Amino acid sequence: VLAAWQRPYLNIFKHFRVEEWKRSAKEGDVAALTDTRLKGTIYRIRGSNPASSYLQLPRAGTQSLGLTGRYLYLLFRPLPHKHFLVHLDVTTEENQVVRISFSNLFKEFKSTATWLQFPFVCGAASEGTARRGAPGAAPADVRWTCLVLDLPSILALYLSRRYSHLRGVKLCSNLLVKNLCTSDLLFEPGVTLAEARLGDLACRGVAPMPRELAFPVPKGKKWHDLYDYIRY
Repeated sequence: VLAAWQRPYLNIFKHFRVEEWKRSAKEGDVAALTDTRLKGTIYRIRGSNPASSYLQLPRAGTQSLGLTGRYLYLLFRPLPHKHFLVHLDVTTEENQVVRISFSNLFKEFKSTATWLQFPFVCGAASEGTARRGAPGAAPADVRWTCLVLDLPSILALYLSRRYSHLRGVKLCSNLLVKNLCTSDLLFEPGVTLAEARLGDLACRGVAPMPRELAFPVPKGKKWHDLYDYIRY
């Protein structure tokens, strides 16, 4: 059951005040930028190899975020023509730490008792520029993406383990990141509050994206024409 302070969702960057770097750490080329299109601050992490630059929460590896929400949302955009890497450290009910990694460096899925490696295929705005289904450097027109990870399901499916909480996050180069959030609710982008009520999505545990986590959609445009939504 979600602790009250984590309901209905927890905006990780805001809660841990990433911009102050007291409870988070950065290494290498990490910069806070204002993105006019997304109307807010984003973080750019870049470096010659993924391990050289990163943004890490919590600051010390000995601490834990202690976030118990079922879904983790990562709002990010891989840098064009580059490789990126994301590490999530989760703790099982048996107190075992498992690392879940996503990268377009990985050619295939690999797993050990303590590490799951998922190859990430970057979507391109125009399908002609990249073959869907093949990992590799991000295409030139790679889009902002909402990546949703169902952490208990990933652990149960691949390792037959029970999920306890999210311990830590390490975002390595090369990527732009807008936000991270955990929740027990499945947020559906591009759905308005009115549509959610009409479609009775709440009984299925589906909710519209909270405003502070949503990507802006200009009038006359559709969310899915501008951004990618990937669920694991």
